[in-house]
Amino acid sequence: MSLIANTVSAAAAWAIIAYLAGSIPFGLILTKATGHGDIRALGSGNIGATNVLRTGDKRLALVTLICDVLKGFLPVAIAARFGEELASIAVVAAVLGHVFPVWLSFKGGKGVATGVGVLLAYAWPVAVAAIVTWLVVALVSRYSSLAALAATALAPFYTWLFIRDLGSTFVVLAIAIVIIARHATNIARLLRGEESRISLGKKPA
Repeated sequence: MSLIANTVSAAAAWAIIAYLAGSIPFGLILTKATGHGDIRALGSGNIGATNVLRTGDKRLALVTLICDVLKGFLPVAIAARFGEELASIAVVAAVLGHVFPVWLSFKGGKGVATGVGVLLAYAWPVAVAAIVTWLVVALVSRYSSLAALAATALAPFYTWLFIRDLGSTFVVLAIAIVIIARHATNIARLLRGEESRISLGKKPA
């Protein structure tokens, strides 16, 4: 009985730890700290690196991206040292923390960068395949959101292809569903032809 209690306690503890790590709103913290104000009042209102880029500060956007990746990677990497089951719990909890942060009335980012972070710790070949997919789709279509959706949708397939584990595939499928759901407005704009494209160079004066 004590073994079961300890297992449940460990699972709950890692769920909380990973959720809290994922819920740190680095985009909001960094933009306020550097004098850019509340990132939620700019562009899409999202707290992720893509919206931080709209401040015109590329370095700040890069730092935000790295921080959002790390807050997914670290809790999963540490949890994995105590067992695959705890790592799986941390994967889902970290992404949920980013998407639904308690500090921001459960209104967070879209989970792409944090999703990459958890996959790098959980199943790095899947993360690499997803990143390559993003790059290819982004270069061809010049839609960042479409690239993110394609990479996310294919992540469960990549998991089964490389890991050959049904449990891991369902874990990745779970976070893929969350991330795709958060892109509902992007999907609507893509269908209407109103989604903004990636700028590959400076606009002429």
